[in-house]
Amino acid sequence: MSDFDNRPAPEIFTPSGLNRLVRDLLEDALPMGVWIEGELSNVSRPASGHVYFTLKDASAQVRCAMFRMAASRLRFRPTDGMHVLMRAKVGLYEARGEFQLVADHMEPAGEGALQREFEQLKARLGAEGLFAPERKRALPAFPRRIGVITSPSGAAIRDVLSVLGRRLGLADVDVLPVPVQGREAPPAIATMLRKASASGRYDVILVTRGGGSLEDLWAFNDEAVARAIHASAVPVVSAVGHEVDFTIADFVADLRAATPSAAAELLVPDGVDLARQLDRLRQRMTTLTTRRLQAAAQRADHWQARLNAQRPQARLARDAQRLDALHRRLRFAIGQANALRRARLERLDARLTARHPRLRLEPARQRNAELRQRLDRAIARKLERDRARVLQQGRTLHAVSPLATLERGYAIVFDEREAIVRRAADVAVGERVRVMLGDGEMKLRRE
Repeated sequence: MSDFDNRPAPEIFTPSGLNRLVRDLLEDALPMGVWIEGELSNVSRPASGHVYFTLKDASAQVRCAMFRMAASRLRFRPTDGMHVLMRAKVGLYEARGEFQLVADHMEPAGEGALQREFEQLKARLGAEGLFAPERKRALPAFPRRIGVITSPSGAAIRDVLSVLGRRLGLADVDVLPVPVQGREAPPAIATMLRKASASGRYDVILVTRGGGSLEDLWAFNDEAVARAIHASAVPVVSAVGHEVDFTIADFVADLRAATPSAAAELLVPDGVDLARQLDRLRQRMTTLTTRRLQAAAQRADHWQARLNAQRPQARLARDAQRLDALHRRLRFAIGQANALRRARLERLDARLTARHPRLRLEPARQRNAELRQRLDRAIARKLERDRARVLQQGRTLHAVSPLATLERGYAIVFDEREAIVRRAADVAVGERVRVMLGDGEMKLRRE
């Protein structure tokens, strides 16, 4: 038996089975699809609505299909030679065994990169709060001066000026010229925004331009422009492109208008509408004034009727009579009060006269004289008694006095120290002594 006979039996595929296997392998290897960029060729769109084309570069090409559902979402018409960015699922067309891509999204290649940049900047500025609804400011109802930042030669400024003049030509409009497209446009727009805000001349600022591609409108997706709008001291209106176009400036601005003409309509009120409102207000004021005058007249008639019903002249006459009666009662009451006060004063005067000090002065004077005589006698008697007592005490004192003893021939001897000498031995020879006698003194020296 040969080696060939010993080999295992090989798996045999049919063309369709092989194509199915290859398709499954491709779909399993790249299940989420891929992004691919290239040039369109052989573009066809049959009645079914599907789009078939070839995507190629300088070295290779691949057949592609976009089915009707995905093709209906395209914002442009694919044509030969167009450079596109496409998201597609890798697969195999089993019937022909051809490798192909099934696209579910397609966009012009340059626009796709810009769109991604747009989304990134939008997300970042949104996270910082530049789009927050609470920071949006209301536009002034009647702006006196409007600054329009745009190209002075574009259709946008003509539309804006036309609408402003037609609606209400009272606001002053300053055209602040800037380029609105190209590399120099973003810094120029941001600088003009800062100058207009700092000038203090404007009640509102409009940033606008006409329609165009995403590349044409890209100056209004610039971060510096967005931050200048956010920092503006006055409200900013953005009107860039057509109604379907949205820019970063639209999100940051206090108000976004679909078109430049729509922005002009939002900036100023319509003169015709104002005239109609004034007419309505005038009519309302006239009606209200008439009603108030009628109501006031009705109230006046009502009070006049009540006044006539109450006969004020009769009431005045009755009040005058009552006033006279009150006057009489008042005069009588005053007279009575005066009479009572007069009688009381007379009684008080009689009591005061009866108790006058003059009537009590003479008895007091007589009593005083009697008391003085009694006092003099009492003093004389007391002096006499005191004199006799002093004399008696003097005699008693003299009887025991040393002077009386001296008068009887005795003497008192004092030494030089004025001490009484009681013994002769107390005085030394030659020492002087003082001798007190009954009729005087003398000084001696002991021999």
